[in-house]
Formats: sequence, C-alpha cells, structure tokens
Amino acid sequence: MAKEIGVLFVCMGNICRSPTAEAVFTQLIVDAKLNDQIHCDSAGTYDFHPGRQPDPRSRTAAGRRGYDLDHLQARVVHEQDFEQFDHILAMDRDNYEDLRVRCPAEHLHKVELFLTYASGVDEDEVPDPYVGGAEGFDLVLDMIEVGARGLADHLRNRLGHN
Repeated sequence: MAKEIGVLFVCMGNICRSPTAEAVFTQLIVDAKLNDQIHCDSAGTYDFHPGRQPDPRSRTAAGRRGYDLDHLQARVVHEQDFEQFDHILAMDRDNYEDLRVRCPAEHLHKVELFLTYASGVDEDEVPDPYVGGAEGFDLVLDMIEVGARGLADHLRNRLGHN
C-alpha cells in the first residue's frame, strides 16, 4: 500500500526539536504498524546546519528514552515540501510564521503548530533547547512525546484504525 499521509516536522536549524519529533513519531507509527501508510521527515526554516547530525545533546536525551537520531541529517525546507506533505508542523510561532510566508496559498491549510496535537500541554510552542542546558532537551522530549502521541492518534483515526 502506498504511503497516504506525509508529516513534516519543522524547527529553525533542524538539529534539535524537529529531528527529535521525527524520531519519536517514527517510532510510534512503526509500533502501531502504520509506517506503510504514514511517512515523516524533518527540516529547518534556515539552512544553518546542512547535512549535520542532530545536536549531541538531543541524541543523548533521545537515546536514553530509546529513540535513535543518529541516522538523521539536517536539511532546509524546500518548496516541494509544501506539496509533498499533508501536515507541516512547526515547533514554535516564529517558524510557523516563516512557513506561512513561504507556503503557496493552496497549501496554507497544512501548516500548523505541532503542539496543537498535545492534549494536556499548556504551551503551544516547543522551546528551543539549543542555548540552554541538558534539562531543556528532556523538557522538549516530554512535550514532543505528548504531541507525537496525539498526532498518531489523530492520523490513526483518519485512516480508520481506531
């Protein structure tokens, strides 16, 4: 069966939040046996770190919870992403606004804040942990796990897999 739904996670540099979201969400869809129907990727709004692996602190925090980010490489959002993906999920308002400026009008409905799917999380932005300490990466993981579960549930229902 062809992949029916594409999800793109987006932050600024694609080395902390969005690759973490990609890895967490990928694990959820594999566990739910939906990886033949849903595909995901991550990208940054700025081309600061092309081809780099995620930040070592992100990889360490994710690894402690069983997520593998080592195979991921940073890339920037491309024009074709707006057509290719069904959900383009920004980690914060700044990246959300950047995406909306770049996005062709016919695809604007695809651009959302990621934490829209995070039931019970009072914030609507995943904070950028890049300039902080290691504890920021654990907080980001907490938020991303909740959002990824909510997104997976939403898409599972959309696909008719209750």
